[in-house]
Amino acid sequence: MARYAISDIHGCLRTFQVMVEEVLQIQPHDHLYLLGDYINKGPDSKGVLDYILTLQKKGHQITCLRGNHDQLLLDAVDEGESSVWLKSDEKEKTLESFGVEKLKYVPERYISFIRSMPLLLILDDFILVHAGIDLSLKNPLATSNYTLMNTKRMKASTKKLGGKILVHGHLPQPKSKIEKAIKKRTKGINLDAGCVYYKNEEFGYLCALNLDSFETYWQKNIDLPYEVKVK
Repeated sequence: MARYAISDIHGCLRTFQVMVEEVLQIQPHDHLYLLGDYINKGPDSKGVLDYILTLQKKGHQITCLRGNHDQLLLDAVDEGESSVWLKSDEKEKTLESFGVEKLKYVPERYISFIRSMPLLLILDDFILVHAGIDLSLKNPLATSNYTLMNTKRMKASTKKLGGKILVHGHLPQPKSKIEKAIKKRTKGINLDAGCVYYKNEEFGYLCALNLDSFETYWQKNIDLPYEVKVK
């Protein structure tokens, strides 16, 4: 059995499939932890969710955490379209993927799936989250939901994390910086290699981390070309 963590797929279905099936060669006894942001920006948001649901149906162990972009779908349903801050071209790409005219019309099965996703997962040796936790709090695990999905400012510490390692995504990092953090086994490891931002030479990779061996796996974006802003 192996445990893997991946973050920020952002609609890059083909890249994600190759990572799962060819690079990692995931087996039913393995456990895949996905750290959020399955949708938006990339070409096939619906396809990514469908693929995850299909893998789970086939018996694969996959735990999905919710990211800020996934939360946007819930916001559109609960608070209205005006709450969604996506740029018009990014929004259109997501709508086209689901075959609807407004986000609130995304089929309920996807809304329910995202709503069921936890925002924080505590393992014996790791804390998993999309963006991060508030280490200024006496109890960082009481971090607000908004911060769990959106924070960009965080410096992990051994004392605050109880000896665990925090693994997250959300803020794209160059491949070299991620490799350095993993090699040093820093207390906070960001796995977002900016897969969707293939036009930026620093990014354009999907990264997977073996939580047991600390081996990293990389898959270059193969979903291109599509229009996306350079990060």
